[in-house]
Amino acid sequence: MVGPVSEGIFIVFEGGDGVGKSTQTKLLAEWLAGQGREVVLTFEPGGTELGAVLRDLVLNPKWGDVSPRAEALMYAADKAQHLYELVLPALRRGAVVISDRYVDSMLAYQGAGRDLDVDRVEQIARWATTDLLPDLTVVLDLDPDQGVASIADKDRLEGAGEQLHQRARQFFLDLAARDAEHYLVLPARDSVASIAGAVRDRVAALVSAP
Repeated sequence: MVGPVSEGIFIVFEGGDGVGKSTQTKLLAEWLAGQGREVVLTFEPGGTELGAVLRDLVLNPKWGDVSPRAEALMYAADKAQHLYELVLPALRRGAVVISDRYVDSMLAYQGAGRDLDVDRVEQIARWATTDLLPDLTVVLDLDPDQGVASIADKDRLEGAGEQLHQRARQFFLDLAARDAEHYLVLPARDSVASIAGAVRDRVAALVSAP
């Protein structure tokens, strides 16, 4: 388990590709900064220098057919470095860390999506992240036919096929249904302002909690 993380708050945005995660993470970061909080805005994979190299290895089509197990292990390595270099230090000094993707994406895509043993993938992911769980995970839900279709220049995972993305979508929803206290599911088809407002309402309770 991780050590104390002071007064820091860890918020993660999950969901399929093309659902608007990057837009909403930026809007939340701007709002929290306006409240006087230190905010660290980051993403996975690729949120560190080493992570950027790993991101290219797992997403660039030029590497061809990557083994699902190798893919999962590279994602785990990205998470381990991300936590070590950026997330944990920020939480320990009391910052709010907002990440575009985290462990749930690895479980959804490398586990459920790739037909690997999800429990085994979760063991690897939890070991890589020292069992650190988010205070809140926001799932932006959209049919992959609409989300992925909106991306013109697809990376290797985005172009992996509809079945993988449908399985990943259902996995996100199943996770959220089992833990409503730590998840917020919002329809990604709602307006940007509506989604941002719902996220702020939920986060405000976290920020003000003793």
